[in-house]
Amino acid sequence: MTTQQIPLSPEDDIRLLFGPQDVYLRQMREHLGVGIILRGENLILDGPEDKVPHAREVLEQLLPLVRRKGVLKEEDLAKVLGIPVPGNDPSPEAKIDLFEKARSVRPRTKGQEHYVDAMRQHELVFCTGPAGCGKTYLAVAMAVNALRRQQIRKIVLVRPAVEAGEKLGFLPGDMMQKVNPYLRPLLDAMSDMLTFEQVQRYMQEDVIEILPLAFMRGRTLNQTFIILDEGQNTTPTQMLMFLTRMGEGSRIVVTGDVTQTDLPPSMKSGLIDAVTRCRPIQGVAVVELTGMDIVRHRLVREIVEAYDDDSSKSPRRKH
Repeated sequence: MTTQQIPLSPEDDIRLLFGPQDVYLRQMREHLGVGIILRGENLILDGPEDKVPHAREVLEQLLPLVRRKGVLKEEDLAKVLGIPVPGNDPSPEAKIDLFEKARSVRPRTKGQEHYVDAMRQHELVFCTGPAGCGKTYLAVAMAVNALRRQQIRKIVLVRPAVEAGEKLGFLPGDMMQKVNPYLRPLLDAMSDMLTFEQVQRYMQEDVIEILPLAFMRGRTLNQTFIILDEGQNTTPTQMLMFLTRMGEGSRIVVTGDVTQTDLPPSMKSGLIDAVTRCRPIQGVAVVELTGMDIVRHRLVREIVEAYDDDSSKSPRRKH
C-alpha cells in the first residue's frame, strides 16, 4: 500500500469534482481501486502501489478540466476514466462480421452505430468527424463485410495526395512510392482486419485497390465498395469526378474532418460542398460524428477538445 497527495489550488472546486452527493467520488474510488479523501488543501490517494499512480494521473486530468469548464459532466468523467459514456452504448446487434475466425468489429458509441446503420441502408454516405472517431476504420470493416458476403466484387480505397508542407517531386521513388505515405492509413486499417497474406492476395488479384484520387479519373466501377478518405482535402471538381465513378451495384463512403483541411485558404473543400449539395438526395446519408465518438487513446479526446476551445476564440477559415 502507498499514499500520495495532490495539492489543490484556490481555483479548484472540490464539490464539482466529487459530484452531487459525492456520486463522482464514489465512481472514481470504485473504478480506480484507491481511497480518495480531502484533507485540508490536499487530495489524499491511498491504495495499492500499482493503482495509486494511475489514479493520480486521472485526477490531474480532471482538475484542470473542471477548472477550465467550470463544471464536470458525467460523460467527461467517463471519458477520462475510460469507461462507457452513459447513454452512449451501442446495441450489441450493431457488430460488423468479418467472417475471419469469428472476428467482428463493433461500434463503440451511439454515433458510430448510427454511422454503421447509415452504411447498411444507403448507397452513398458522407461521414464527418474529428480524428479517432472511427470514420475510416468502420467504413473499411463494412467493405470487408460486403466482400465476404459477395455483395460486391471489389474494394477501392482512395485518398487525395495533398502536399501538406511537402513536395511530392522531391520524395524518392516512382509515383506509387511517392504517394504511399498518403495511402498508408487505409492499408493499416485493412491489415488490421485481414491477414497480411490475404491482403497481398486480394491486391494481386485486383480485388482490393488502394490508390490516390487522381488515378480514379475516367473509370466506372460496378459492384464496388469505394471509400474516399480525407475527403476534406478534395476540391469540388475532384469530388464531382470521384462521386461520378459509381457504377451499378456500387456503394460509396466519403470520410473527412472538415476542420482539418490542407487545401490553400482560398480553395473551397469538396467535402463541405458535396454534403450541402447531396444531403437532400434520396439514397444519400450524412453522418456527423463528434468528440463523444473518439475511441483512440483517452488523451486524444482531450487534445481535440483543447484545440476546439482554442479555435472557438478565433475566426475559422471560410470554405
